[in-house]
This record gives sequence, C-alpha cells and structure tokens, in this order.
Amino acid sequence: MAKDSIRESSKISPWVEIIARDVEFADGAPPETYHSVKTPDYVIVLAVTLDRRIPLVRQYRPAIECFTLELPAGMLDGAESAADTAARELLEETGYPAKTVTPLGTNASDSGRLSNRVHSFFIEAGEPDSMFKAESGIATQLVTPSELTNLVLDGSFGVEMQLGVLLRASLRGFIKL
Repeated sequence: MAKDSIRESSKISPWVEIIARDVEFADGAPPETYHSVKTPDYVIVLAVTLDRRIPLVRQYRPAIECFTLELPAGMLDGAESAADTAARELLEETGYPAKTVTPLGTNASDSGRLSNRVHSFFIEAGEPDSMFKAESGIATQLVTPSELTNLVLDGSFGVEMQLGVLLRASLRGFIKL
C-alpha cells in the first residue's frame, strides 16, 4: 500500500496550488516525489431547453490560446452546493433557469495531475430569462443532440471531461446522441 506525505505546497493564486508529495510505494522503498496541481472542484452542466436543444458556451480559453465550444461550467463556491452552483452557472452563462437538477456523478478531472473533482449535472431548463445579458466574452449557441454529435465528431466540441458528461447523460437516457 502506498504511503504519501505532502513535502511542499506552493500557493500560486486563490485558484491554484502546486503540491509536491513524497510517495513510498512499498514498505522500506525510497520515497519518490510527485507533483500535482490543486484547484477548486467545479461543475459541468448538460442542459436541455423546453424545445430539446442544448445550450453551449463559446469563449476564449487562455490556457489553450483559442476559442472553445463547451457546456456551461464553473468553479464551486465554498458556500454553495454543487447542484446550486450548476443551476447558477447555467443561468449566468446562458440565461436559462433550472427547472430540475439531476446529478450525473462526481469524478476526478485528471487523476495523474489534478487533485480536484468535477461534479456533472443534467438540467431541464425553463424559459430563458428575457432580461439576460451575456457575460463579456461569452456567447451562447443552442444545438440539437444530432448537431452536438457532429460537433464532437469534427472536433469543434472537444473538451475531454465534457465528453464524459455527454457519455454519462447518454448512458442514463437523458439524451440520445
């Protein structure tokens, strides 16, 4: 059984911490140092509107230096449940309020490098907020499930963790891709 201990922790910002961990994989074995990135947990939302379309968000992502097409998502706020965060992010990013919020699961985002978890949800959305004003730099695009399938196949929708959310929702019968 592996034993580990944090050797060093470097807080980079309120959102990122680098952890150096010494891991001993067997009794008496010399410890090996592994690094991981600690970030807050976050949520990903697969929503379906009353007319059975899926809201996607187009935004610039500095980490990969390009625009992406994604499901609504955001970091967990410590004072808010994951389900409440999911409903809030959907409303803030798309203008659609949540009618029902169903958890799809909580998983590691990248078990080899990141220590955070991703909470995924399926939301049945209500009528869009008529007063909605998009956040700066974010545009909403509504697609049908078949259009989303084509976006996945052509690489236009390709954030790996979000593909996992689509798989979970499809396997549970919430959408048919």
